[in-house]
Amino acid sequence: MKKNRVFAVIGLGTFGKKVCEVLSEKGARVIALDNNPEIVERIKSKVTAALLIDSTDETVLMKAPLEDVDTAIVAIGDQMEASILTTALLKKRGIPYILSRAVSEIHETVLRQVGANEVINLEVAEGIRIAQRLTAPEILDTIPLSESFSLAEVLTPKLFIGKNLRELQIREKFQLNVISIKRAFTDVDQVGNPVVKEELLFPTADTILEKGDILFVVGKNENLDALKEFD
Repeated sequence: MKKNRVFAVIGLGTFGKKVCEVLSEKGARVIALDNNPEIVERIKSKVTAALLIDSTDETVLMKAPLEDVDTAIVAIGDQMEASILTTALLKKRGIPYILSRAVSEIHETVLRQVGANEVINLEVAEGIRIAQRLTAPEILDTIPLSESFSLAEVLTPKLFIGKNLRELQIREKFQLNVISIKRAFTDVDQVGNPVVKEELLFPTADTILEKGDILFVVGKNENLDALKEFD
């Protein structure tokens, strides 16, 4: 991340506060906005600037020092009207990129209509992840990269064990890319006790998969689901 990028985060609840902290840790300039003076006071030492502002007040928001902002994150979730109005006003203000949080599909649709470039629906995303984990326990975790592509942690299917990637032809058969492998091994500590450790491998076509290997796989969601059939 470029250190000169400037982000505005509007709404400093649990989600907004964490966004501020992570962006700041990565070297970005962060302007935090909220209408609660106590919350603004608590966040000011962690960001570039913290402003006490009602983001639904057009006159106030238009005068706020947001000229250098590259991306605005509307983290307001539980107040749909406020998040929609804030998104619309930021669009009117000319913010180049607006990412807004939604709490329902209708909310998401409206946010896109009023100017959000990107919408994240934490409730829907978490619901999808839980459903995937319950129906496909061998897929340990999934990180969406877009609407149709994801990065998944996959426990090596039984039929893959003892074979190398060239034999399996995962890219050709599944249109999936194995980008790395997490493998556990037993070592000994300084006094001779066995210790289980993990290493991250960047595989070649000749890498043989072992029982317990966790594959980091990128591809279309429907192709990731197809791996379930091989366990």
